[in-house]
Amino acid sequence: MTRLTLVRGDLTRQRADALVNAANSSLLGGGGVDGAVHRRGGPAILAECRALRASRYGRGLPTGRAVATTAGELDARWVIHTVGPVYGASDDGPALLASCYRESLRVADELGARTVAFPAISTGVYGWPMDDAARIATETVRNTPTGVEEVRFVLFDERAYEAFARQLAG
Repeated sequence: MTRLTLVRGDLTRQRADALVNAANSSLLGGGGVDGAVHRRGGPAILAECRALRASRYGRGLPTGRAVATTAGELDARWVIHTVGPVYGASDDGPALLASCYRESLRVADELGARTVAFPAISTGVYGWPMDDAARIATETVRNTPTGVEEVRFVLFDERAYEAFARQLAG
């Protein structure tokens, strides 16, 4: 059974087998979580992302999919990059957001990761309402068969932490 935990803090400061990056489809860094992961993780992550773009993902990583790279200088073995949907951009947004969590857990299982730290995917510049994002994230993780022992939701601020705490309590 997977244990779900909450931490208020910086995802890039977490010690886990895998950290999930709320990436943009280019895989080449950006703002928010994505920029922080690339900055703190160093050039090794970007080098692997460039190699992925040159091979399997020439058009970028599709929304709802996930792929792993090294974690570089982060205190983890891997970074699992997933591209969340922009809120309101399409009718299948909720399904795509759920897919980010399922696909990330699938990749974690392929890697043998036992601890995975997630941010609140799509809640930054992609505009997803925090309460809805927390519901989708927690329901999806609870209902996805996985060998991961601990899923840690790492929430940057109190508002996000409280939204996820309400979902875990309910």
